[in-house]
Amino acid sequence: MDIRLKEILDAIEQNGSLDQTAVKEAEARQEVLAKPTGALGTLEDISVQLAGITGKVKNSMKKQAVVIMSADNGVVDEGVASAPQSVTLSQTINFTRHYTGVSSMAKYFGIDLLVVDTGVKMKIPASLYVDEMTKSGRLTSRIVNRRIADGTRNLAKEPAMTKEEALRALMTGVEAAKAVKDCGYDIFGIGEMGIGNTTTSACVLAALCGKTGEDVVGRGGGLNDEGLAKKIRIVDQAISGLDPADVIGVLAKVGGFDICAMTGAFLGAAYYRIPVVIDGYISAVAALCAYRLAPNSVNFMFGSHQSKEKGYLIAMDALGVKPYFNLGMRLGEGSGCPISFKIIETACAAMNGMATFAEGSIDADYLEEGKKGNFF
Repeated sequence: MDIRLKEILDAIEQNGSLDQTAVKEAEARQEVLAKPTGALGTLEDISVQLAGITGKVKNSMKKQAVVIMSADNGVVDEGVASAPQSVTLSQTINFTRHYTGVSSMAKYFGIDLLVVDTGVKMKIPASLYVDEMTKSGRLTSRIVNRRIADGTRNLAKEPAMTKEEALRALMTGVEAAKAVKDCGYDIFGIGEMGIGNTTTSACVLAALCGKTGEDVVGRGGGLNDEGLAKKIRIVDQAISGLDPADVIGVLAKVGGFDICAMTGAFLGAAYYRIPVVIDGYISAVAALCAYRLAPNSVNFMFGSHQSKEKGYLIAMDALGVKPYFNLGMRLGEGSGCPISFKIIETACAAMNGMATFAEGSIDADYLEEGKKGNFF
């Protein structure tokens, strides 16, 4: 294993626990806010988790970003995707123009994007590239060039990448998290762009969780029945003999540059102690990879939407993280992250702004009776 990666994993396990003093203080405040205990449900859980991350009971999550990893996947040669690989190129460029789903939301809400090319097959014009991830205290608005190759190799016929390539992509994700930290963002989300990456995600998930292709494979962007059956068959064949304990080996054999980089970004979030939002299926699988490499990394993860992809809940259940909403979304890109940011902001607003019973001159004795009768 790369020495730097080992240092990061060791640091997450040594220092990646939630601040229990802050957690207890946040729980205590929730107990005395002018509401029945637990009345705000998941919003209360979010505020307590944030306290454990930041060490502060009251938090602001105003400065937000979404990191998007773009790459192509050689397995599309097998006919497992309904869209051509030219879409990866077009959408990677369109993120910077705010023409896509996530980027249009980001523009509206004032959320910054960091778009990273880790291996788009078709050439992006050199004029759109930059080498640095930050500029003047913010994430760059252009495309960061971290190309490893012109897409991965076809996992149905050979390993998608070498372990060295997987590690390189993973460390790109750590670099992105550091850029987020250096620019002072309060929270970020992790998305992707890459035709064929529901197949790579299904392979990685099945290998890590001991599932079959039938368990984890969905229709992606819109496969017909024949394409779906072939996709399932490819996943089952590709994961044969893989060791679920060897996460890097699984990623190298059947993953994608985007998933590897996203895994690194989740690890970086834990290493730099930044709250991070999981998007949909591909993002959830990358989060699971990070968790398997460093279990404490899950302490920094927050949910967003429930993906329609079949394997999504398997990944989230393995993580122990729940989605916050279900709007029937299946776009990817990080499109669930802006919505989740607003939910998390709402949790902060309630924790920060609600009066306590004492401040509101409310006699809370009635709540004690309710608790005795198990009414709340």
